[in-house]
Amino acid sequence: MGFSTIFSLLSGIALFLFGMTLMGDGLKKVAGNKLELILYRLSSSPIRAILLGAGVTAIIQSSSATSVMVVGFVNSGIMKLSQAIGIVMGANIGTSVTGWILCLSYIEGSGGWTQLLSTTTLTALVAVVGIIFRMFTKKRLFQNIGDIMLGFVILMVGMQMMSGAVSPLKESETFKSMITMFSNPLLGILLGIVFSVVLQSASAAVGVLQALSVTGSISFATAFPITMGIGVGASCPVLLAAIGASKNGKRTALVYLINDLVGMILCTVLFYGANAIFQFDFLEQIMSPVSIAALNSVFRIVLTILLFPFIKQIEKLLFVFIPRNRDEVSDTKDFELLEEHFLENPTLAISQSQMVMDGMVKKVRSNTIRALKLLDEYSEERYTKVRKREKLINKYEDKLESYLIRLPAAEMNREQSRQVSKILYMVGEFERIADQAVTIADVANELYESKAHFSDEAREELSVLKNAIREILETTINVFQQDDTEMATEVDALKKTVRALCNEYKMAHIIRIQNGRCNKQSEFVFHEILDEMEHIAVYCNNVTVTMIELESQDEDE
Repeated sequence: MGFSTIFSLLSGIALFLFGMTLMGDGLKKVAGNKLELILYRLSSSPIRAILLGAGVTAIIQSSSATSVMVVGFVNSGIMKLSQAIGIVMGANIGTSVTGWILCLSYIEGSGGWTQLLSTTTLTALVAVVGIIFRMFTKKRLFQNIGDIMLGFVILMVGMQMMSGAVSPLKESETFKSMITMFSNPLLGILLGIVFSVVLQSASAAVGVLQALSVTGSISFATAFPITMGIGVGASCPVLLAAIGASKNGKRTALVYLINDLVGMILCTVLFYGANAIFQFDFLEQIMSPVSIAALNSVFRIVLTILLFPFIKQIEKLLFVFIPRNRDEVSDTKDFELLEEHFLENPTLAISQSQMVMDGMVKKVRSNTIRALKLLDEYSEERYTKVRKREKLINKYEDKLESYLIRLPAAEMNREQSRQVSKILYMVGEFERIADQAVTIADVANELYESKAHFSDEAREELSVLKNAIREILETTINVFQQDDTEMATEVDALKKTVRALCNEYKMAHIIRIQNGRCNKQSEFVFHEILDEMEHIAVYCNNVTVTMIELESQDEDE
């Protein structure tokens, strides 16, 4: 194999990968957010999840993209791990569709009508229509369709370049003897893993294998272990996407690896064990691009059938590899209260939502107190926890809002409508309080890293304000949880007190700076802390004012 052949093969691979990416991106743009919504809403049962995973992956031409999408869903808490397992299994089947599309590049016509079905004619026709859509239409939909078509053309050209580059190897005895080495199951699996890790795509790795098959040197004994290895190696981009994700996000990424790894071990033991007994004759059968596409599809379908009954066991295995911690158990427990079937009963759904809202409020209170403590006693562990809890509080907001807006308004009475309005408004206000707490924690982190310090007077003023914030937050929560609007006047009074203290302490701090008792650099930081505390007091007051307004509306009606 000379340098020109190597460069031609690499160029073909580059075009193939670019074409597949362009086609997949175009398909995703045409579909918009519909694919994500379909995955989210319709993956309630394992069989449905598998079918959806296969369908979506067949559309976007990437099992990795589907799995990364699912990792994001699980990481954000809007999809359960058990749902994700089924979708990833289905994605493994869907990715084999690309191999069948690539078979089109091997269609040849000798003349007449058959010439119209040849790769050259098909590619040229798609290219012309694609460039017209891309260059001469203004609608975004047609431009995206043009991208899909042009991506298909580039993919076909890349495939033809790869096939053309390796075609001369059919006469090379050295190549044939080298390929024969990979009929050894271990070596074949390792080659498949390397293929897909380097190319970052199972579809691309199968495409290269199909291109090599035109040499007539790829037997079933060689193609089968390579195909198994390709599935394992394709988990690499999904695992990389899970870096920085939550524990459940990491578990979802691990599903991809476990699915193919366990499947590879099972199929290796079963197939080669049976071969040792029955001596399969078809192992020496020479593979074509079509038979490789068929092998890839059959292997993935059989793999899913074998593993389907063990979805619950796979889920348990994931928790063995990545164990739960105490916080994780308590963090996800509230979300389980928002069951889908409760939506048919507004009374029950609102009651469950109120319980979840109470859980959110408790976390807002504890996180705000934790952030305030950082101003006196900074610790990296506490600061990290504040930021982590803020993400959880955001999940509470998303979960509650998406759940309550699905309640049928026509089936709710006046009191139920009031409760829903109350929760929907309050969840936003409490989330804003949590945002201010994170800002205070960030300021504390900035003070710690810059080794800045306030004067004793400034620290005493902050201590007074912190106590006032704890009191107004506690009173607000009591008003909300007990639905006691008579206590609302206390919150309004506390808000005015906090505002007056903030104004007074800002002026006092400026005087200290002018007298040299505090440095100039601390002015902005001190004022920012006071502003955030005042914002917390305002949001607390908003909660109670809204509750009074909702109650007065009921009385008027």
